Amino acid sequence: MTRARSAQLYSNAQKLIPGGVNSPARAWDSVGGDPLFLKKASGSRIWDVDDNELIDYVCSWGPMILGHAHPAVIDAAVEATRSGTSFGAPTELEVEMARRVIDAVPSIEVIRFVSSGTEATMSALRLARARTGRSKILKFNGGYHGHEDALLVEAGSGLANQGIASSAGVHPEYAASTLVAEFNDVDSVRLLLQANTGEVAAVIVEPIAGNMGVVTPEPGFLEELRELTREHGVLLIFDEVISGFRVSLGGAQAVYGVMPDITCLGKIVGGGFPVGAYGASAEIMSEVAPLGPMYQAGTLSGNPVAMAAGIATIDELSKPGVYEGLRATTDKLADGLIGVFDASGVQAAVNRVCGLLTVFFTGNPVFDMRTASATDREAFGAFFHGMVDNGVYLPPSQFEAWFVSTAHTDADIEQTLDAVKKSLPA
Repeated sequence: MTRARSAQLYSNAQKLIPGGVNSPARAWDSVGGDPLFLKKASGSRIWDVDDNELIDYVCSWGPMILGHAHPAVIDAAVEATRSGTSFGAPTELEVEMARRVIDAVPSIEVIRFVSSGTEATMSALRLARARTGRSKILKFNGGYHGHEDALLVEAGSGLANQGIASSAGVHPEYAASTLVAEFNDVDSVRLLLQANTGEVAAVIVEPIAGNMGVVTPEPGFLEELRELTREHGVLLIFDEVISGFRVSLGGAQAVYGVMPDITCLGKIVGGGFPVGAYGASAEIMSEVAPLGPMYQAGTLSGNPVAMAAGIATIDELSKPGVYEGLRATTDKLADGLIGVFDASGVQAAVNRVCGLLTVFFTGNPVFDMRTASATDREAFGAFFHGMVDNGVYLPPSQFEAWFVSTAHTDADIEQTLDAVKKSLPA
């Protein structure tokens, strides 16, 4: 595989852009080597600037659930563009998009569109503080909710301790106001809420974790979390930026039957364009300006091109059999991976849910950040490079999800499994 053009572009980019990338997830720091620079994509395939063709399981980190350049989405976006790319004023498309999301997601009665998932979670936290009059929040170890200061926090030395900043530049008071519990451990949440009675505004959680790799909730975890937050007068925020419209039309909350107070969305909602959203009951959303005192604004919020692409995407996802097909494709890939690993004597755990999976090189189950961290990262790095060399593009990090799209075919799965067999000797 020739990568001369990517290498040259990366060299040039490093002189102009921090680390040569506009998001750290695009760098290959955790696996080594230089990133590929892409130039086009279609369906399940991507092409880099050296004309190498690869099966894509990054899918722009989730938005491309229909595959790249889906005709219905492209047509909708192009048509919207012809009428103007941004107005800074309300449009009919915003109303249409709001109706589709509200009809699909059980807990949302009123929604506000923003421009990214980070903006959605940041706004949701501000809303929770405004609604409760409290200042502290609780997140989970290994959970990522965007780069807002209060969320760039990792676990301290004990469950009753405050979090510590995981990024330079985060004000210590932000870190001090964030508590960190363990995913799938409701007792860790209970201890923190009891130790901070009347101070916690919200618990924010990915109902299906996607940023420690894919980790699903243990039976009863979300239900107990819902009960516990109600008991303490704490708002429950579901960050469904990854799981929303991916695991089902109604997101993880529809799959598990647990309703949060506030829901954050992103990725798929924009059909490949920059969009985020947060929504809740009409009563909670009445706190948001111009109705209420919680201020939040954005010049490009509800961008008409993004709204058109999002509408087209949701319309495609609403067709009969889409999620059944996506789930079957995901299972075919996950079961195939397990079969190859078992036949090769490789210890690996494959966590999966509709449209998402992660391979962990460990012989033990993975159910939280501690067990995820036990994976063999060097083995993953070698596996990653072997897969790229054999025509399969994976997320360049052990702790990111593989994204499966409706465009992935049985032939893609077979080619992927063949690449796995070739990559394992490394």
